[in-house]
Amino acid sequence: MPTVKRGAAMSEKCCCSQLAEEPITKYNLADHWIIGELETGKGKIPIISTKLSFKDRFGTLKVRFNIGRMNYKINPGLYAVGNPDHNSPVFVSANYKLTFDSLRKELDGLDCFIMILDTKGINVWCAAGKGTFGTIEMVNRIEKTKLSEIVSHKKLILPQLGAPGVNAHEITRQTGFTATYGPVRAQDIKSFMEAGLKATDDMRKVNFTMRDRLVLTPVEFLAAAKTAFVVLGVLFLINLFASRPFGITDFLIFVAIIFTGTVITPALLPFIPGRAFAFKGWLLGVIVAAGMIWHNGWFANSLLLAVGYLLVLPSYSAFLAMNFTGSSTYTSFSGVIKEMKTALPPIIITMVLGCILLLTKALLG
Repeated sequence: MPTVKRGAAMSEKCCCSQLAEEPITKYNLADHWIIGELETGKGKIPIISTKLSFKDRFGTLKVRFNIGRMNYKINPGLYAVGNPDHNSPVFVSANYKLTFDSLRKELDGLDCFIMILDTKGINVWCAAGKGTFGTIEMVNRIEKTKLSEIVSHKKLILPQLGAPGVNAHEITRQTGFTATYGPVRAQDIKSFMEAGLKATDDMRKVNFTMRDRLVLTPVEFLAAAKTAFVVLGVLFLINLFASRPFGITDFLIFVAIIFTGTVITPALLPFIPGRAFAFKGWLLGVIVAAGMIWHNGWFANSLLLAVGYLLVLPSYSAFLAMNFTGSSTYTSFSGVIKEMKTALPPIIITMVLGCILLLTKALLG
């Protein structure tokens, strides 16, 4: 029976300082979400809190706005929730801390283990597509955590969105552990457990609501804005010798198109005609660009400028919307590749033609 030491040596900086027993998982007792240690015959396991602190929530907010997102991760290994024993269930997840936090907060009141795979700080769904949440890593992690010597059963509960990257039969062949896929949403875990590891149809259903989509848009918008600032810098340099300077109106149109491709299109995704994300972004881009060009009277007063913007702006909106395919549950990996091959050539051609017209207008007036 494992021994629980809650809050043990919380002043220590590292779990391995002068400990006779090597830890199964590398961890730091200074981390606020580690509340103690579980001693087993094979090594120490950190006990984690199921309560999210202000620091956790602030960290989530930062990564939503693309701040430190690529390094928001925890060490892979085995973690304990509550006071688990050799009969306790084992959940499997990714080492992206946002995913880890979403899981642990739903395990309040349960005694269980969480085996965290090294997904390079990527969430379960994306990691399954990239192969880091996969068979090889899972087999290696089972061996490294000595899981078969800590629990007496041979059952793993995997997130359903990780299924594309896992060969369950191969895992069983190599380790003896069988995989059961849990619900899509972590908040359904307790109901899933109470039903004897049975998921209802609703638990298997992947929802991608407007709220779900909008949560992802700050990252998309800020990533596009970084690139846009480089382009804007070049345009303002052209102003030094341009006959028709790039002004505040042009800047606002540019920002409106970025917002259209990264926020409005994802928000309205199911309601916009067409299947391809690029087409959806292009369609809204045409509407926004044409409306702003008409408002400024360029159709009547500067046809070259109007046509140039009608070529560039919707194409840029289409490109930004196409990037959202990587965040959407609507598309498969093969579908993303197919759309890119189809959409990129016309996007590039129209943007180049439009830029030529805009530069001509800027330099010649």
